[in-house]
Amino acid sequence: MSVHINPRGECVSQPVSTDRVVIGVDFGTLSGRALVVRVSDGAELGTASHDYPHAVLDRELPDGTPLAPEWALQVAADYVDVLRVAVPAALAQAGVDPSAVVGIATDFTACTMVPTTADGTPLSELPRLAGEPHAYVKLWRHHAAQGQADRLNELARKRSEVWLARYGGLISSEWEFAKGLQMLEEAPEVYAEMAHFVEAADWIVWQLCGTLTRNACTAGYKGIYQDGTYPSRDFLAELNPAFADFVADKIDRPMARLGDRVGSLTAEAAALTGLPEGIAVATGNVDAHVTAPAARAVEAGQMVAIMGTSTCHVMNGDVLREVPGMCGVVEGGITQGLWGYEAGQSGVGDIFGWYLTHQVPAATREAAAAAGLGVHEYLTELAARQAVGEHGLVALDWHSGNRSVLVDHDLSGVVVGLTLATRPEDVYRALLEATAFGTRAIIEAFDGAGVPVKELVVAGGLLKNALLMQIYADVTNLPLSTIGSTQGPALGSAIHAAVAAGEYPDVHAAAEVMGRLDRGRYVPIPANVLAYDALYDEYRTLHDYFGRGANEVMHRLKARRRQVRAQAPAEVDA
Repeated sequence: MSVHINPRGECVSQPVSTDRVVIGVDFGTLSGRALVVRVSDGAELGTASHDYPHAVLDRELPDGTPLAPEWALQVAADYVDVLRVAVPAALAQAGVDPSAVVGIATDFTACTMVPTTADGTPLSELPRLAGEPHAYVKLWRHHAAQGQADRLNELARKRSEVWLARYGGLISSEWEFAKGLQMLEEAPEVYAEMAHFVEAADWIVWQLCGTLTRNACTAGYKGIYQDGTYPSRDFLAELNPAFADFVADKIDRPMARLGDRVGSLTAEAAALTGLPEGIAVATGNVDAHVTAPAARAVEAGQMVAIMGTSTCHVMNGDVLREVPGMCGVVEGGITQGLWGYEAGQSGVGDIFGWYLTHQVPAATREAAAAAGLGVHEYLTELAARQAVGEHGLVALDWHSGNRSVLVDHDLSGVVVGLTLATRPEDVYRALLEATAFGTRAIIEAFDGAGVPVKELVVAGGLLKNALLMQIYADVTNLPLSTIGSTQGPALGSAIHAAVAAGEYPDVHAAAEVMGRLDRGRYVPIPANVLAYDALYDEYRTLHDYFGRGANEVMHRLKARRRQVRAQAPAEVDA
């Protein structure tokens, strides 16, 4: 037994076991990962992943029903398969007796919404709704509710709703209320049949312990839950009279704090996972937010960038401020006792993947193969030989729209400076730099609002690219630390599982022992910092020109695309 001073200044005992383990399960965009972690020191003993069989449904449903542009759906049964496959496999790899497991915690992409019946059955599993898009899980990157989000924001500004400022002045089309309103207006019969509209983070916990709650993280950041209340019934009725009872009928349920024990593993879930019945099941959480404790980044001013297909930026602050374009600020949204801030970029790794898949010529692929390298590694090697600005390009990182600071998913990508001499590695490096510029814009918004960023901590799959990490350090002119784990969200979930199981008094204490951080791994290079300052000025000029109303060409092109595809989707897809 050791002693720990918690963030409230209280002296508390800190029990530490030498043999107990916990399970963290991270549900990502394309797969889920389970991690077995020793409670006493955070050692990662075994891991396994499982790809979602249906991946992302963005063109058609499993039965072939076509989807309109900007849709992104998933199949809830794929999440259950992760519990069935990955959890036992991780235990087997760890060589741990299941009786040693004392708790399990999960994290999820957000805002990912599951429409269900009263008993939690996803509507898409009802045979009569198998061909109805609105019956499926709406993934975080479902942007087809932009029209509803626009109306919601316009009405909130008109009524001077106090909660709007907590979200940087804009509610995203990715979030809960816009997605729910879209369902009501486009498929009222499905909306009527839906008993619960549940964040996937809470739905998976429901499957584990049989208890339906709302985790404080997604409720605050994605569900417009501020100061103990949701948007008022009057506000919702003014959006659409049939939407007036959305909160009471579809989403309101008991709130659960992060790190709390929601319930115990049911016999059914124990049989599914191979874990002992009755172990602690922790409150659900968001993949990005749960990563901060895994990186020991729980103090004010430590911004964590979780870099994967997209990037989510989360940070604790000791003051409440209105940050332009932030995705939200929630008291205790990351850890208790501090204000948790969130921002993000809708596309990062997705952009690099798109470029390699669709834009790199065969000759480059052949050259990479001849060098014994993957295409990513080959282009990175070529790009790393360049001086800053040598390619003569500047790009905007909006291929999936802009989440922060503009909150506009109808924006699109741009590369300026292309010539007949431009080569694949030039564009590749420009896209890497564009995402770093996007992160700098976010950091500047926080600094300007009085929430200073003192350290940038990177987690996620992209930290393995050393060139990309150095570019981020140079562009932001900040020391860049990296998480000391390749399974950041799963480790973060495991930390919360340990707290829920009573192994640690709070998340701060558990993070100090179980978290992993390589501090100052990348240091800004002064000459590169100056060169990137000049390129960033060009980025900001393009950013404001296309993103702040000077030229609405991106919106017009998106509108035209939607119109053409809506008129003849089958012909266009063909």
